[in-house]
Amino acid sequence: MKKQTVKKRAPDFVRFNRFAAIDFETADYGRDSACAVAVIVAEAGDIVYKGYSMLRPPRRDFVFSYIHGITWNDVKNEPTFKEFWPKMRPLFKGVDFIAAHNASFDRGVLYTCCEEACVKPPPTIFLCTMKLARRLWNLRPTKLPDVCRHLGIDLNHHDASSDAMACAKIVLAAGGQGIPTGALLKNCC
Repeated sequence: MKKQTVKKRAPDFVRFNRFAAIDFETADYGRDSACAVAVIVAEAGDIVYKGYSMLRPPRRDFVFSYIHGITWNDVKNEPTFKEFWPKMRPLFKGVDFIAAHNASFDRGVLYTCCEEACVKPPPTIFLCTMKLARRLWNLRPTKLPDVCRHLGIDLNHHDASSDAMACAKIVLAAGGQGIPTGALLKNCC
């Protein structure tokens, strides 16, 4: 009799246990110009950590103050990304993914800031809540204020704390609908 090998698959509805949501504000067009960052950590469906810091970017010129209200005077005495990273890095330990709205932007800022600081970025995949909203709720447009309005989430747009919290709540809303983690990550990264 021939021995048959049966491959076991992980269940489709595996819930994520821990994730982080992140939002950066930048001073200029450079992805290394983070001037504010917020990280929200959720475990088992609950928000367990909220963190925010202003950061001193490598240049004094601020192009986007009109969007987020942050100026050089606000951040000139704040830590650089490299100085702040030791406080931020542990937040990503054990996360299943990092969520961000328009994740390519925040992922780019994180990776560029890590590269400039000569530190390793977290080896975690990103989930884009903009793509999630398009696929799950068929929303258009999918800017953060639009998605928040659809889900009834309070938002003070371009405040990193508010944006990161909104992003976390979008993921929790999707998780509350029983969306498989694998499907989220496959379709929204």
